[in-house]
Amino acid sequence: MRIGIVTREWPPEVYGGAGVHVQHLVAALRELPERPRIDVHSFGAPRDDATGHPVPETLRGANGALQAIGVDVGMAAALDGVDLVHSHTWYANTAGLLAGLVHGIPHVVTAHSLEPRRPWKAEQLGGGYRLSSWAERTAYLAADAVIAVSAGMREDVLAVYPDLDPARVHVVRNGVDADAYRPVEAPDTVRALGVDPDRPYALFVGRITRQKGLPHLLAAAEQLPGDVGLVLCAGAADTPGERQEVADAVAALQARRDGVVWLEAMLPREQLVPLIAGATVFVVPSVYEPLGIVNLEAAACGTAVVASAVGGIPEVVDDGRTGLLVPHDPDDPDGFVDALAARMTELLTDPERAARMGAAGRERVLAEFGWPAIARQTVDVYEAVLGARG
Repeated sequence: MRIGIVTREWPPEVYGGAGVHVQHLVAALRELPERPRIDVHSFGAPRDDATGHPVPETLRGANGALQAIGVDVGMAAALDGVDLVHSHTWYANTAGLLAGLVHGIPHVVTAHSLEPRRPWKAEQLGGGYRLSSWAERTAYLAADAVIAVSAGMREDVLAVYPDLDPARVHVVRNGVDADAYRPVEAPDTVRALGVDPDRPYALFVGRITRQKGLPHLLAAAEQLPGDVGLVLCAGAADTPGERQEVADAVAALQARRDGVVWLEAMLPREQLVPLIAGATVFVVPSVYEPLGIVNLEAAACGTAVVASAVGGIPEVVDDGRTGLLVPHDPDDPDGFVDALAARMTELLTDPERAARMGAAGRERVLAEFGWPAIARQTVDVYEAVLGARG
């Protein structure tokens, strides 16, 4: 079996959960006993372990969505000879769609997020948001199979695209590398980042995008006890305006309380893991989240999670056991902020309870979210699709 994986992100250019997913899925697929051949095609420069596809010269000044479609055309041409193509995110969905049509092969899509559920992307893509939405819809409706990363995501896919046959939408949940993300005590590493490891602190890790709900967290921080810290590992803003909004809110918060640290960078794992493991609570205030790999990474590090009860998050955070969930009503943002602050305070002021939840989260990750099992389930989808094609 020869599989073509098409993705925007591939190391060293990984900036979000979808990129992390693809990286670990490919590694796990290659370790299966039957060892399927995996050809990775990614956006960008050539790599030793993937075929890179740069933006065509004639599209260098075009809208970002048009650039993506241009890359996809080159990817589709390069996929001749594979038995099946598997695309990740709208950026690469058109590559899978075109490859399926031109080469007569099945196309499998993994649904990491849905464009109609992210209207704020219009701020980033402008008119390209209409193109990205078209690309996603067209690919999903034509795909031989759609893999949703959670049961909640499957429901969302079928709600957004009701013409899809439910039998073609499968659930294969996200996973986490529990060897890479594990409880690590390294207070000197944490201190070197400007964070006091001896002080209880809440930690946020994610991109600066409307989806992640960072402004809600900054508002909630006003209500936290004065003796706790807040650490924001947040960068890669979707737009300059969003970045400035966060910068202004952080500066205002720092003027009123100490212990607020903003690390505007995507930290290397050797720094990030001790930072997560040292936190009393890991906070995920997302307003939309198909599953959220960061929830799994925090749990794997043995850290309790406080997260909004949206999308697939309730499938990862076991409320009251591995963390606490916060109901989210988009029509009541103030209520969400108050509830988020209250839940965070519960654990920040009771570190022993938080530690018990963190330990339970680690146990659950080891039992349910390993990449070898996820790779096996993914191959089951491949085999079913190929079998249906005859």
